[in-house]
Amino acid sequence: MAKDRFGRNIHYLRISLTDHCNLRCLYCMPEDMTFRPNAELMQDDEILTLTRLFATLGFDKIRLTGGEPTIRKNVVDIVRGISEIEGIRSVSMTTNGLLLSKLAQPLANAGLERVNISIDTLDADKFKRLTRWGKVEEAIEGIKAAEKAGLTPIKLNAVVVTGYNEVDVIPLAGLTVENPWQVRFIEMMPFGGATEFQLTQMVTADQIREQVEDRFGTLEVVNGGKLDGEARLFRLQNGIGDVGFISSVTSPFCSSCTRARLTADGILRLCLLREKEIDLLTPLRAGATVDELRSLILDAVWEKPWGHGLADGKIAKNRIMSEIGG
Repeated sequence: MAKDRFGRNIHYLRISLTDHCNLRCLYCMPEDMTFRPNAELMQDDEILTLTRLFATLGFDKIRLTGGEPTIRKNVVDIVRGISEIEGIRSVSMTTNGLLLSKLAQPLANAGLERVNISIDTLDADKFKRLTRWGKVEEAIEGIKAAEKAGLTPIKLNAVVVTGYNEVDVIPLAGLTVENPWQVRFIEMMPFGGATEFQLTQMVTADQIREQVEDRFGTLEVVNGGKLDGEARLFRLQNGIGDVGFISSVTSPFCSSCTRARLTADGILRLCLLREKEIDLLTPLRAGATVDELRSLILDAVWEKPWGHGLADGKIAKNRIMSEIGG
């Protein structure tokens, strides 16, 4: 079991399959983004080797991220390999959903259990403006394909940005009236290359909730207010799905964090918003033993920070979101 010095059992690993993406979202990366060469990223066997090692240390929950994980070559085979590792009890994915119309069923057959799909607006023009390249119709088709394939419960992630999609909160929340989905509104977090944009155009979870309640009435608390992962859940009156709020900036949930992140280039990062990292891929390729790699991981987990430093003005700038894996 991997524990940090605060007694938290760190057992949830988010693995980035690639830093590449088929969109260029405004709050994530520049349109002319340059990605790492594939040779610098973890290869299929290296992903599985490291995942097996993490499993022996008690990591039992895996989420595959990117960039955009569905554009990774052999993504179905990677999912199958991870799902077959002893000790892994949950394999899920965060995706923009654009390729799920083709991949949802094969991924489900390979062992993927759930998906979180990023969709910031249902308006086609705004979707194109926010993502620069995307078509909202493809994302919606992906949501439907995921539901049909049994990748449920469907969770939809929306980052709300001042001047872009504040009014889209209402139609997104309204999806939960007739669909058993969880629509989760996420505060935009400042780090990487778009820091000024992220700081000046964030909409808080309280502001989003106020919009929702102005339109739909008082929200009903779900699960006694207990966090579902990072989200605090509510339900619209007469709704069958849930509305969630992820307040990473204004009301952080660091005390209950059990996550670590493995970037696409094999770097272990213990906090999304802290710069400290531990390279695992270089020693793996240099022939490090299992015991040596295990010690690197356990030492890193022990030093996991209590939380981010946003309240003190500390902003991680050594990577942008797509280089970490969300």
